[in-house]
Amino acid sequence: MTQAPTVDVHRPKVEYFDLESLTNTDPKGFVRAVEQYHVESWGLYMARTSDHPQFHYIESWLLPDLGLRVSIFHYHPEHQRDQDYYLDIGEFTRVTDERWTSVDHYLDIVVRTGRDTELLDVDELLAAHTAGLLGAAESQAAIERAATAIDGIAANGYSLERWMESLGITLTWK
Repeated sequence: MTQAPTVDVHRPKVEYFDLESLTNTDPKGFVRAVEQYHVESWGLYMARTSDHPQFHYIESWLLPDLGLRVSIFHYHPEHQRDQDYYLDIGEFTRVTDERWTSVDHYLDIVVRTGRDTELLDVDELLAAHTAGLLGAAESQAAIERAATAIDGIAANGYSLERWMESLGITLTWK
């Protein structure tokens, strides 16, 4: 009998987005300067530089009604990945006009336009639920949001843009 790989069980990652001070506080508490925020009725856009070893810039849309964060990572040439978009599943909340929060619910989706999607980190979601870090309702919502996104993208020729447009959302990027 083989043993399943162990999963790093961690609390849901929480981020803060402060539009007034143009900052983004990451899950580890590091405060990052934000180059641009843009608010639409359906979401928040953020663009900022990054000191991550694999990418130098990140652009994200927080989409509260869909429970999605859609990101484009601008990778350094030696770390390029076969992906067009990276989707985080979670709770994305406009707390005030100047402050938003995100709580990551572990599941992620890689989108390769015109080809496929890939669901990631199901093991993390299950481990977090088992450890009591995410309740049954939140876990179910994460699964349903991921399924809705995968179905929507697939039904639109594996185009995130077409799926978003079918929902009346136009994602713009830098």
